[in-house]
Amino acid sequence: MSRTKVVTVAVLVTVLAWSTVMIVLGHAAAAAVLLPSAGLLVQQTVQALTATGPSARPTANGPAEPDGQEAAR
Repeated sequence: MSRTKVVTVAVLVTVLAWSTVMIVLGHAAAAAVLLPSAGLLVQQTVQALTATGPSARPTANGPAEPDGQEAAR
């Protein structure tokens, strides 16, 4: 696993652990405010960890070419 992925997973674990501690200590309102951000963090982390190569991201010259799966749709 690359260093970037290790750091990403470490950040995710830290955020989820902190949210759990806040809820256990009775700060559910504060944790509820963080849930949308934590959800986005989880989504982006999963997407980064499951990426298998260069994705079809837009570049400065316009949208990237679709990969084989998108071209078949």
